[in-house]
Amino acid sequence: MDLLALPAFNDNYLWLLHDGTRALVVDPGDAEPVFTALTQHGLELAAILVTHHHADHTGGVAALREATGAVVYGPAHERIPEPFIPLADGAQVNVLGMAFRVIDVPGHTAGHIAYFASDMNGAPLLFCGDTLFSGGCGRLFEGTPAQMLDSLDKLAALPANTRVCCAHEYTLSNLRFASAVEPGNAALANYQRECEALRAAGTPTLPSSIGTERAINPFLRSREASVTQAVQAHAATPTDEVAVFAALREWKNNFK
Repeated sequence: MDLLALPAFNDNYLWLLHDGTRALVVDPGDAEPVFTALTQHGLELAAILVTHHHADHTGGVAALREATGAVVYGPAHERIPEPFIPLADGAQVNVLGMAFRVIDVPGHTAGHIAYFASDMNGAPLLFCGDTLFSGGCGRLFEGTPAQMLDSLDKLAALPANTRVCCAHEYTLSNLRFASAVEPGNAALANYQRECEALRAAGTPTLPSSIGTERAINPFLRSREASVTQAVQAHAATPTDEVAVFAALREWKNNFK
């Protein structure tokens, strides 16, 4: 299997997974980069996996389906360009000889889902849309802080070597905020240097891994004393874990 991050718009990645003959694509907000990759690699598009309804994740779905006949899968509780196969927590998608388990991860949107495969070339694989980013998480447009905290807990519980394929190149911006929250985190400082070098070379910082995110991502570390204390020093009021998480997300929303 080969995994490609296709750049789109200003900072999106459309993930294309293929076996040399057939392919699937995740969250194709723009059809053109996908058509180009299919032609370059001589691939047939078998499936389209959608994590949530935002236009930068769905804008190319109809054109790709019409041109290729690919089967579209998406969240059962969101409006996805029809026809599509609706999915909810625990469902399984079998494509390219792989089995993807669906995980409900509301927060960024109300019906957001993620796709998890236990093995791809020797390690697990996660397509998480805009729920989990490297060093960050999605804004809470439709869900609640409690929902997002629970969703991130589900993803953090996945194996440490799970490759995290999120949909935006937000890493450096996220790490600047993470460093403000945990200035003494040595793993974070090392990871930030690595990611700065990757971006300077024009290389994606993704995929990350669950193990890395547990060590450096403040939104997966909101119960750690170092993060809780930083949030309380910044916002003064939060006490319980959901309030701390909500204050952390609000801090990020206004971080410059």
